[in-house]
Amino acid sequence: MSASSDPLRRGLAYLGVGLLLVVGAFGGSWALAPDASVGGLDSNETTLVGVQGPGPNGNVTALDGTGDVLWSVGDIISYQDVSALDNGSVLATFAAGGYWSCGPYDPPCKRTGVRIIDPGPAPEVIWEWSYPVRTRKDSEVHDAEMLPSGNVLVADMEYESVFALNPKTGERVWTWNASDYYDAPADPTRSDWLHLNDADRIGEGRYLVSIRNENHLLVVERGEGVVEVVNEDGDSDVLNRQHNPHWLGEGAVLVADSENHRVVELHENETTGRWEVAWSVSEAGGIPFDWPRDADRLPNGHTLVTDSRNNRVVEMRRNGSVVASYVVPSLPYEADRVPYGERRGSPYGVERRGSDSPDRGIPGVSTPRWRAPRRPDSLLGVGDTSSRGRSRPRALGSRRVPAGLRTMRGQ
Repeated sequence: MSASSDPLRRGLAYLGVGLLLVVGAFGGSWALAPDASVGGLDSNETTLVGVQGPGPNGNVTALDGTGDVLWSVGDIISYQDVSALDNGSVLATFAAGGYWSCGPYDPPCKRTGVRIIDPGPAPEVIWEWSYPVRTRKDSEVHDAEMLPSGNVLVADMEYESVFALNPKTGERVWTWNASDYYDAPADPTRSDWLHLNDADRIGEGRYLVSIRNENHLLVVERGEGVVEVVNEDGDSDVLNRQHNPHWLGEGAVLVADSENHRVVELHENETTGRWEVAWSVSEAGGIPFDWPRDADRLPNGHTLVTDSRNNRVVEMRRNGSVVASYVVPSLPYEADRVPYGERRGSPYGVERRGSDSPDRGIPGVSTPRWRAPRRPDSLLGVGDTSSRGRSRPRALGSRRVPAGLRTMRGQ
């Protein structure tokens, strides 16, 4: 069966999962509050939003360019990451309660995992993979991504791991455990140890992983483990409990710097090897950001920001001016512009900088002196951050393939 005709490959695996609460829960439009809403997009534009809730208001909603609700599905504890698949269905991570298949826990229990949603004309969940968790808080799967192979990449917060899941069999075909790099507690499920909240494919067998509680971004390679660390010393002035990093290419990454209440673009300094703030923004439309948890660089050079505690999604220009802003109730977690998703946008480079830079003098926008990124073939060493009272990373050491691990192509 070809990839184009395989329904699981395209995200259409009807597994008998029941309907969720459908369209209309939030009325016709979320772009109503005058202090946080600005029009400006063509009505044909579509933005997907994963809303955390938490329960019972977790939902996935699609907005058009004017902020009108195209469709919505929800009524569970939480949704986080959302992304449109090639056939128009939506991959989403979730947590929900009321399950009776609970493994080691007493029923009813909560489960977390990945769903595929068919958006219309009556939106419904058509596929689900999940596992039971001790508690919803700090255990939800926050991120998932469809890989070129048809497997699903999952960021697992409960056990602090990243794995590739075969959706046909429900089996893991590859796993990286954070305990291979950090010293782990006896039972990671009983504490919010690392809060691994994002994993994105950035190349062949190469993944960007967000370790929120360490203020680290890791580049993990299959067969190698951790090969690079962004913000190695965990400096909270650079990143402070970040979410949803967006890789812009070698030496550049866009990050929702959540506890610093800003969005930053970090560039790697060729001379020092350190990652430095090249651009940042801390407000939009005169409203300071409050716990932003997603930022995507769009192909047009704008940045799409999910400003969680302000309950809004904002598209803004490089100079900080607002293109569009929509009120999204109940703690939005992540937003993707269809069809781009987290497709790589362009970094803000020195070649665009000049004495007449439009960034200068705009409230909330900072553009420190930019330095060229490091060469793509250079790697940043891994050090010991235990002096900061953080988990102790293990030494990078020589490169070797762990026993039983086989690198797979097309992942």
